[in-house]
Amino acid sequence: MIALILGAGIALVLTMVAMPLYIQLLTKKQYGQVVRDDGPNSHAVKSGTPTMGGVVFVLAVFVAYFATHGILALMGRSSSGITASGLLVLLLFGGMGLVGFLDDFIKIFKKRSLGLRAWQKIVLQAVIGISFAVLALQFPNEQGLTPGSTAISFLRDSNIDLAFAGPMLGLILFVIWANFIVTGTTNAVNLTDGLDGLATGASIMVFGAYTLMGIWQQNQACSNMNSLDVCYSVRDPQDLALLGATLSGALIAFLWFNAKPAKIFMGDTGSLAIGGAVAAFAILSRTQLLLVVIAGLFVIISLSVIIQVGYFKLSGGKRVFKMAPLQHHFELSGWSEENVVIRFWILAGLFVAAGLGLFYSEWVVAL
Repeated sequence: MIALILGAGIALVLTMVAMPLYIQLLTKKQYGQVVRDDGPNSHAVKSGTPTMGGVVFVLAVFVAYFATHGILALMGRSSSGITASGLLVLLLFGGMGLVGFLDDFIKIFKKRSLGLRAWQKIVLQAVIGISFAVLALQFPNEQGLTPGSTAISFLRDSNIDLAFAGPMLGLILFVIWANFIVTGTTNAVNLTDGLDGLATGASIMVFGAYTLMGIWQQNQACSNMNSLDVCYSVRDPQDLALLGATLSGALIAFLWFNAKPAKIFMGDTGSLAIGGAVAAFAILSRTQLLLVVIAGLFVIISLSVIIQVGYFKLSGGKRVFKMAPLQHHFELSGWSEENVVIRFWILAGLFVAAGLGLFYSEWVVAL
């Protein structure tokens, strides 16, 4: 528990202190958001607002994670130290953040709403995602557990194993499956980041859920229990919980500046980084399919875009929603931005509560 408080506290303080200085720097250099021409008219006033706020909270998370482990080691309280799972989360978190930073950088300097070309973004995300997936099946601990598993998981690993026809096929299928999760999650968070504070608030709840699940998995780890029927075979749940708390702390501080009227946007730097971290948690905590419930708000917003685009093409130009992603449909329906954000936060909270309920109830039933 000390580790979680330290990680969250350090990340929160670093972000809270550094963000005003960063905003001043971006304002001085006139590095502002270029608003999409096809977005809601009410968003025109946001043009010029500093962006790339993700840079600060991404760096804060890295510093807080390593500082926490350093402090715990000095206190003699570090039981596991820096783990392979923790470093893998940071790899996907930081790697996707770097892709987003390049995208934001191009937008700012070329003064346009589009940054990296689609194929460039896909290639960069694939390189990072493939690296993550391959490394996730390495680094077994004393019990032989690797951070990732070729088994499909919902609340824990299932009997459906992608390595059914051998290790090599299992590796290939796992890389494809992991990249499907990573790509879907990063794009989902990116689509949600359209209103002041919306993606930030929802992400805090999601990371809070993974923090609680990491604590529970650590307390009920198979290495700590006599009954193997109800325990969890997760490589480093304690370190995953630390990173979940650290991310929550950094984003709580960022929300202070990102709530309407936003003084800064997270940009693709932040949204892609958050999406990468969420995907990493789902894969490494062995709760891949539960992600659909816990991150339910991100899922329905992504589905709204898929439905809109698909129906537009099939119907020859007709639309299901006034505008996609879904949050803009409600804006154009007369909801204020604040109402959309708060009501969508409520939905995000309900999805997170449902996910945690499923996670806990499965353990109770198994017990």
